[in-house]
Amino acid sequence: MKLFLAPMEGVVDWVMRDTLTQIGGVDQCVTEFLRVTDRLHPESVFLKNCPELRTGSRTRWGTPVFVQLLGGHAEPLALNAERAVKLGALGIDLNFGCPAKSVNRHDGGATLLKSCDRIHTIVDTVRKAVPSHIPVTAKIRLGFDDPTKCIEIAQAVEEANATWLTIHCRTKTDGYKPPAYWEWIPRIKEKTKIKIIANGEIWNVHDFHRCVEVTQCDDYMIGRGVMSNPFIFKQIKQSLKQETVEEMNWERAKPLLPQFFDASTLYINDYFAVSRTKQWLKALSLKNGEAKQVFDQIKILKKPQEFQSELIRFTR
Repeated sequence: MKLFLAPMEGVVDWVMRDTLTQIGGVDQCVTEFLRVTDRLHPESVFLKNCPELRTGSRTRWGTPVFVQLLGGHAEPLALNAERAVKLGALGIDLNFGCPAKSVNRHDGGATLLKSCDRIHTIVDTVRKAVPSHIPVTAKIRLGFDDPTKCIEIAQAVEEANATWLTIHCRTKTDGYKPPAYWEWIPRIKEKTKIKIIANGEIWNVHDFHRCVEVTQCDDYMIGRGVMSNPFIFKQIKQSLKQETVEEMNWERAKPLLPQFFDASTLYINDYFAVSRTKQWLKALSLKNGEAKQVFDQIKILKKPQEFQSELIRFTR
């Protein structure tokens, strides 16, 4: 059984992938999406989006990383997929699930779920453009506004010879509102043979085992759950091995934050580091009272040096 770290845009960048795969339990990563319109991106754009291309398309801790592409036109996506593979990408993932209005308005993400033909054409064109040993995968939602479309969409992806399909078990119009409708996955599996990765509303070990019970998938993807509990992948692996599950607590989480700030500063700059560290601390505070106390006290700080000083003080 493999556990995948979800490619959350504006969240799971190189620094977050490096941080979370260091903790352990993550078997596979996917980059934030690289938006493709009608042009071939220069190599520098790929290397910025996925610095792991310099290290065999793996994080420093050995976890494989696929490059995710998003767009509505098959040929440009295929050209960019070819370039990513030439740069060393271990796989290409195609984003048909992003619900952001700005993305959908520009013919990307979940808006493609309205047309199975377009999804088939894109997956088929990209599949034919890259070597057969390189996985080409797709990530979808159950549909744009009608979950009954999910079977037809999955069949289109399968017929285009995708290697596997990740399903976020909500429609675009559902957004991230609970619940995730895991029960659609067994229905899809009745009509297809493609390997399916289940995704959505896995916040803890109990949720994971419920998802396994409902979907009977071999592999699972986790997104927002790892932001509030960075140890969830490791905890799931411990539970699968019937080992003692180490509880998530502030004492274990807090040393990660100063390291994350420093790495984000090196990756972009210190203002970026302030923004991303606040973002992560807010997510941690959803499930941890001590993290919330720290967040409430430093969320108003904007100057990087002041923020970093207080962060170190609170996490010492």
